[in-house]
Amino acid sequence: MADSKEISSWTPEFIQELLPAAERTALLYHLSYLCLGGFPNLESLIRERALETQLLFKSSVVVLLECAITSSTLVFSLFPSLLTAVEHNNPSLAVKYLDEIRAKIDDIIKAVEDIVKRYDDHNQSVASCTSDVIQEKMEKEKQLTQTTEEIKSLEEAVAKLEEELRQRAEQIDKKQTTIEEKNSELQNLITALSVENIGFGILAFFFPFIGVLAKVIYDTAKSQELRAELSRLTSEKSSMQKQESSTQVKLIDFQMQLANCKIQLGMIPSPVHLAEVQKCLSQIQQILVRLQKFWEKVGSLIDTLKKNTFASEELIEHLSDMKQEFVTSIVEAEKCWQRFGDCCRRAQVIFSVQSEDAYKFLEMNPSSLSKDEWDEQHKSIIEKLNQISPQEMPMI
Repeated sequence: MADSKEISSWTPEFIQELLPAAERTALLYHLSYLCLGGFPNLESLIRERALETQLLFKSSVVVLLECAITSSTLVFSLFPSLLTAVEHNNPSLAVKYLDEIRAKIDDIIKAVEDIVKRYDDHNQSVASCTSDVIQEKMEKEKQLTQTTEEIKSLEEAVAKLEEELRQRAEQIDKKQTTIEEKNSELQNLITALSVENIGFGILAFFFPFIGVLAKVIYDTAKSQELRAELSRLTSEKSSMQKQESSTQVKLIDFQMQLANCKIQLGMIPSPVHLAEVQKCLSQIQQILVRLQKFWEKVGSLIDTLKKNTFASEELIEHLSDMKQEFVTSIVEAEKCWQRFGDCCRRAQVIFSVQSEDAYKFLEMNPSSLSKDEWDEQHKSIIEKLNQISPQEMPMI
């Protein structure tokens, strides 16, 4: 079961974090193809792994579409049905509707679990490809010992940017730790208030996004203070991530220049872009794991709502007094789930595009490119990478 602190930090837009990773993956494969395409064995390896990724993205489209459809089912079917059950004081009818949506969520959990496993296997395949490139590179370099001053200068620039990225990553990790601490405080506050008020405790089941729950239902000085602090920390983290992204693109540009110099000398460039592909695939996999845990959390909430709420005499006794609270909560929950469904649809569209158009570069022969054509493609990819920014996750 997902940790409550992890769930509490999410907003309905968390799924959009998939998008920059998916876009970067294809562009990094393109760079690898440019750098290693002049070596037939390595070109074949890159092509195979890129096509595997393309197929994996197509499967991801199906999973994301199912998430969007289920979100719509919640908005347009389950919530109106629950309202009807509450209006007619009929908990057994509510339990029937909850059982139906629970079955759909079980299917999603299994589908996401399967796709996460496939990403893990594929990432290992890319890692093996990277290892093969390094091995052939080492064998080639035994025959070539010539090194130019330009290569030395570029290697120094690359090392400097790599260290800068390492430091930025540490800063982002520290900021994330602080964010989780504040989220934990907010979670504890919500829990305490729910215990004090049975109505709020029941309504909380409709909101797996705790930040939304804090804004919609609770309005205390402490919750306002925590939300303001979280908003500031989230904004600072977003700024750090943008700086990190800019530095990453600079590093990739220098790495490409270094690769070009080595290609001119007949040397095999380091497979640095394949390593970045692995990072992107790992990032996508981690977000999908979060998606799986999210749906598991929603399923758990539904089970608890069904067993401990609608099945209890306590609710039946208080149901007529709490109707307005239920109506208000469900109306707000519908908006929240509508946003989540929209985010899933946007992610699904991006993955659809990535699984089709983004890998057309595999149709060309990189070894047939002139220097000007090579430089033009390099420049175009760097420009596209610069246009990709980390998705801002608003604090609700």
